[in-house]
Amino acid sequence: MIEKVHIRVNGRPVSIPAGTIVAAVIARAGLSRFRRSVSGQARGPLCGMGICMECRVTINGRPYCRSCQVLCEEDMEVISDG
Repeated sequence: MIEKVHIRVNGRPVSIPAGTIVAAVIARAGLSRFRRSVSGQARGPLCGMGICMECRVTINGRPYCRSCQVLCEEDMEVISDG
């Protein structure tokens, strides 16, 4: 069993415990703004259970992923537009 996984958040390498959700890793990387609204306002996790859609990021090239619902995997690339 893998104890740590290595991902990149906005190009920055991060090593985190296996089973961590993407939203937690982004916050731990020091980012409070995950995306911007259409009017340019900062957005980040609100509900933590996938309903509010405020924590959307791009994961491995796939846009609009709810970061509070995705577990980190080895070599994952996460891009926020914050």
